[in-house]
Amino acid sequence: MSSHFRRVPQALLGLVLLAHVVLASAREAAPRAEDPVVEARLVAIADELRCLVCQNESLASSHAELAEDLRREVRGLIREGKSDAEVKRFLVDRYGDFVLYRPEVKPLTWALWFGPFALLVLALVVLGRYLRQRRTQVPRVTTLSEADRARAEQLLKD
Repeated sequence: MSSHFRRVPQALLGLVLLAHVVLASAREAAPRAEDPVVEARLVAIADELRCLVCQNESLASSHAELAEDLRREVRGLIREGKSDAEVKRFLVDRYGDFVLYRPEVKPLTWALWFGPFALLVLALVVLGRYLRQRRTQVPRVTTLSEADRARAEQLLKD
């Protein structure tokens, strides 16, 4: 066997060991805020807010640049001494009710809260009418007289 083929497994083994060392020394990212209380409040608030870019991710879990900017803004508001409700109100005033995962129940958001139930009821009413109409349109099975049966058998034999 040539020396070239002996080096390939050694180089591969070296890469595997290097990857193992790098992965073993990897740690979880340190919190971005110096104050763990601020960071804990940020996470609690950001879990209830929607990322405006991703839309189906919370602000806490989004990696979008806008989400990072909003988290920075929320950190600043927390440091200013704003309550959680004041922080949410600030974001709602700026971005609308869409930023909340659970918007308040008010006339403007009734469609969000009650729309799915109204659509379900409407679908059930339409389905009921369709089934009732279909039942009346289905021809009733009638029994054949002996003469009609004999004639049908004769036609089938021919």
